[in-house]
Amino acid sequence: MVDTKSKDDKPSTTRSTEAANVYDTVRPNYIRILEEFTKVQPQYTQSVSNLQLDYIAATKNTIQNMVSAQKQLAGNLNVPMVIPPYTDEFVKQSNEITENIVRAVRINNQLTVNAINAAAENFRTLNRTIESVTEFNTSAARAWESFLTVQQQQFLHKQ
Repeated sequence: MVDTKSKDDKPSTTRSTEAANVYDTVRPNYIRILEEFTKVQPQYTQSVSNLQLDYIAATKNTIQNMVSAQKQLAGNLNVPMVIPPYTDEFVKQSNEITENIVRAVRINNQLTVNAINAAAENFRTLNRTIESVTEFNTSAARAWESFLTVQQQQFLHKQ
């Protein structure tokens, strides 16, 4: 009779222990990585927020300086300003467009906040679902393990 067992074959308990060691190593490593992301996230958010505020301030400053320079240039030329007849209509439409844009920005902001809140709720739901599926799979695996152990013991007793 030929021995088909190689020198590298290990008992199943050793393999189970090695698998458990791998899982026991992987879990804290993944959690450590996530915790590192969690630590830097507030700083990252603050940096992005500061960048946005700096961009807004620079844009506002550019608009103010541009309009001021044009106004000063027009005043220094000592050219009589001929006001076209549509100036009042232009001002009125400009104000209406500004109001519409402001309303659109507010609506967009609210929609964005609602979408982010919905996404956060979806992550919470996903987390609960994963916990439930994991619990179910663990129970199913235990049931199969118990069933197979009983079957294996019955098989061994018959021999």
